[in-house]
Amino acid sequence: MRRTRTLSRRARMLGTLLLAGALTGLGAAPAQAQEYRYWSFWDGKGGSWAYATEGPATLRPAHRAVAGFRFTVSADSAAAGQPRAAADFNAICAKTPAKDGDKRIGVVIDFGTAADASGGETPPQARTECARIPKDASAGDALAAVARPLRYDSNALLCAIAGYPKSGCADQVSGSGDAGSGASAASPPSSSAPAAPSGSGTAADGGGGDGGPSAGLLGGIAAVVVLGAAAVWQARRRRG
Repeated sequence: MRRTRTLSRRARMLGTLLLAGALTGLGAAPAQAQEYRYWSFWDGKGGSWAYATEGPATLRPAHRAVAGFRFTVSADSAAAGQPRAAADFNAICAKTPAKDGDKRIGVVIDFGTAADASGGETPPQARTECARIPKDASAGDALAAVARPLRYDSNALLCAIAGYPKSGCADQVSGSGDAGSGASAASPPSSSAPAAPSGSGTAADGGGGDGGPSAGLLGGIAAVVVLGAAAVWQARRRRG
């Protein structure tokens, strides 16, 4: 009888460990985020870059601010490539005199790398410009003053700067993420970012497509049931 109880306890312990392992494996499964190719928008604060919290059409930078734009491939703002030139207003606007009633804004435009380009295009050389614009003008106005032509889509999403790229707008990068993972068109961190990349990112949820338990979790539960049944069968056999 004691041996039967010992086997039963061991079976329950093993089942618990298997279930815990299944749950741990489920939690550790890597989430694959869908990557996008887009123009990211940056705010040059104190000489360093910070991902902008609003789009260039609504952000109204102060006099002597620096706005940065980088063509990049990423799934969210945390992975976006920042402009590779320094956010140095004095260097950018040294040759542009001030004018009463206007403000000067440094503009850094980084067209990204060849690896980020699409359709065989070659990224132009990075540029720094000084925009002199009205005091109430936006960062988008500053960009338009120095880097036309600009191209926007119907949702005011910035698609091209100085004609680059020639086509496309926040396109998904082929082979990244999982098109069936439920990546949603969430609000972007700025109007220069694509629909899916947001401040928190977009990734697969790791569970069933209908929100039900995953195969790993069901497998762990099934293991517990099987082991429990085996323990009961073993106990009855020995009593018989």
